[in-house]
Amino acid sequence: MTTASAPSVTSADTGHPPAPKRLPTTAILVIACAAQFMVILDVSIVNVALPSMRDTLHLTPAGQQWIVNAYTLGFAGLLLLGGRAADLVGTKKALLTGLGVFTLASLVCGVASSGGALVAARAAQGVGGAVLAPATLTLIMTTFTEPKARTRAMGAWSAVMAAGGATGAVIGGILTQYAGWRWVFFVNVPLGVALIAAAIAYVPAAAGIRGGLRRLDIPGAVSVTAGLTALVYGIISTESHDWSAPEVWASLGGAVLLLAAFVLIESKVAHPLVPLAILRRRTLATSNLVVLLMGAAMFSMWFLLSLYHQQVLGFSAIQAGLSFLPGSFSVIVGAQLATRLIGRVGPRPLLVGGMLLSTAGFAWLSFIGAHGSYATDVLVPLMLCALGMGLSMMPATVAATTGTARAEAGLASGLVNTSRQVGGAIGLAVLATIASHLTASHLASHPHDTAAALTAGYGRALLVAAAFTACAAVGSLLLPGRQERHPAA
Repeated sequence: MTTASAPSVTSADTGHPPAPKRLPTTAILVIACAAQFMVILDVSIVNVALPSMRDTLHLTPAGQQWIVNAYTLGFAGLLLLGGRAADLVGTKKALLTGLGVFTLASLVCGVASSGGALVAARAAQGVGGAVLAPATLTLIMTTFTEPKARTRAMGAWSAVMAAGGATGAVIGGILTQYAGWRWVFFVNVPLGVALIAAAIAYVPAAAGIRGGLRRLDIPGAVSVTAGLTALVYGIISTESHDWSAPEVWASLGGAVLLLAAFVLIESKVAHPLVPLAILRRRTLATSNLVVLLMGAAMFSMWFLLSLYHQQVLGFSAIQAGLSFLPGSFSVIVGAQLATRLIGRVGPRPLLVGGMLLSTAGFAWLSFIGAHGSYATDVLVPLMLCALGMGLSMMPATVAATTGTARAEAGLASGLVNTSRQVGGAIGLAVLATIASHLTASHLASHPHDTAAALTAGYGRALLVAAAFTACAAVGSLLLPGRQERHPAA
């Protein structure tokens, strides 16, 4: 049975121009949120799978660190460059490039047959994430131009980002236990392919700036990423070499030279990755230092507790993943409280209070025992640490952008995200190395007491994490109060 169709109405029939085609805003929001979820998920999803990776690929303790740090360094070192790329070459091109690199690297991670291959693929994942993450935010900002619609879209994007960080350990535990650790990477492949197809179909092409690639500060990005990698490598090398060893000093010396080269490059190029003048602002510089210390403590906590749960308490991968749920819930609660309170009290009290809560939690965690339990040794201090971090994250970004010109707000917030990732990489290198040294020392005198040796190392590292957050609390006191105003320079 057929039905008669209505005659088509053209602009010639009505005398009016055709209505503009509506952009599929819902599809664009879903693409942006799903891509951001995938990037953030990979920061935390591997922690629970590390013991299984270690057994399969015969990883050393340093090798386990590099599985996490290779991604973090690639992501942090190129995050600002990725943000500039989205502006200069067009959002769609940046989005598709980031998705392609991330998806392919995830596949290579899943089939890796050695620790070195996995670390290299994780670094490539980080590069893809550094291009992809800023593109998702730019896509939302350019699609949703009406204030209420943009607020709703940003709320969805932020909620999905929080969910990615909160559920990473749980998803990693489930995949590791029931499908194998390789699936913490394979899970990205079908999602990435689907997002590429959706982006091709629904994301409108936006013209970049003519000659945009020439404006990218690639020398600056390469020098800062290489410098940070050399710094982390030098710190981790002390697990197997003395501080006076040539390997250690060559790496640390190279880091100093590369980071100095980065500063020189930024002072000379026409379009610097980080204009040095912006770093002279006390509020921005202090906020980034606080965020760096926060990242150093928080990234390390998930790593150390994941190993403690599985290697000392005997948790399975899924049990270890589920054990982080109270902490994830506390981060969300803290973030919601900060959102409600910041308009009344300003960022400084929330940052100080949040960092003091985390300091108490880390100090408490440092007393974990070889024969302890999750309920008595971990649960409450884990929630304190996470609550403090949740209270602090958004106020830190607000503090960093206070008094910043609107044209530089994106750069300021990008610097905060970069500082968080850099802090996580350096902090993990420092704290995991401290844990490894103390464990080795304990095993030298008590060779058969592995659980006590591991616990002693983890406890000492968590105590140093408490020192990091205590310093962050002190640094937060230097930030301006709610009533103070600092004009943008």
